[in-house]
Amino acid sequence: MHTFLFFKRACNYLLAGLAGGMLAFGATAAKAETTVVVGYQQIVGPFVSAIADGSFDRAAKAIGYKIDWRQFSSAGDISTAFASGDVPVGVLGSTGIAAAVTRGVDIELFWILDNIGHSEALVVRNGTGITKPDDLIGKTVAVPFVSTSHFHLLIALSKIWKINPSKVRILNMQPPQIVAAWQRGDIDAAYVWPPALIEIEKTGKVLTDSAAVGAKSVPTFDGIVANKGWAAKNPKFMHMFATVLAKAYGDFNAHSKQLTASSPDITGISKMIGGKPEDIITALHLLIFPNVTEQASKTWLGGGKDGGAVRALTASATFLQEQRQIDKPLGSYLPYVTDTYAAAAEK
Repeated sequence: MHTFLFFKRACNYLLAGLAGGMLAFGATAAKAETTVVVGYQQIVGPFVSAIADGSFDRAAKAIGYKIDWRQFSSAGDISTAFASGDVPVGVLGSTGIAAAVTRGVDIELFWILDNIGHSEALVVRNGTGITKPDDLIGKTVAVPFVSTSHFHLLIALSKIWKINPSKVRILNMQPPQIVAAWQRGDIDAAYVWPPALIEIEKTGKVLTDSAAVGAKSVPTFDGIVANKGWAAKNPKFMHMFATVLAKAYGDFNAHSKQLTASSPDITGISKMIGGKPEDIITALHLLIFPNVTEQASKTWLGGGKDGGAVRALTASATFLQEQRQIDKPLGSYLPYVTDTYAAAAEK
């Protein structure tokens, strides 16, 4: 209606009207674009390389979203952001997911970033005299609390080596802090992931890792979770996100053996989280990246209560209770795992 009125006025008002219309159109377009905060951590893999090369941003823009990428240094920090509603989508390890949902954070796991395996390890610093598990008694060990590394450290101490964790001085440190403390000689050992793991291994040796601990207990993984209510209201975004992940993982697994320090995937990850390209390649080879078919299968997200992710979360929650980090596990962790988006991306 207003456009026709402009055309009936004198010519000197025509340009003003058109300019005003363009401004209004721009304001409407900007308003229509929804900004989504997505949290990530210092991990390596196809997810991070797809952030770096703009794959997510381009796909999001095509459906009217803009992603605000925010890096978090620990599971505790990102769990707090989820609980406060500041972050609707982000990265958490299996132990962090179990802890968060048990404490009432309404999130759902929709993608397995990696099977952690050898990429998290307990490294002892050269010169500390630690050569076997019992030597850890009375020593200082750093680990990010409420992380998969923390979970496996406590599993190794109490379940496998039969060492009371209270006999070890366990400090809560984030990966960058661990590297700094290690270089100062303030800590004797650390259980952590790359790139911090790669750095401390240069002047230390691995006492055990999550492949060994997981084989005797339960494996750990990193995953991407979303606020359940937000995901239900934004299905286009969720499907887009899983579709980008499916392609990134397929491409990565097909070419992982050909990657070099100058490959775009490697330089992109280095730009996003820091670390030398050579170290990132080393770190990548320590992980397993499930493809979209494996994601949707019983191995991980599918299979109902017998699915791998549900079983891992259940075991993690049981151990968290034993360590008095939660009051008691939930009756079922199935409501917090979905294969919906991975299954759709597989088609």
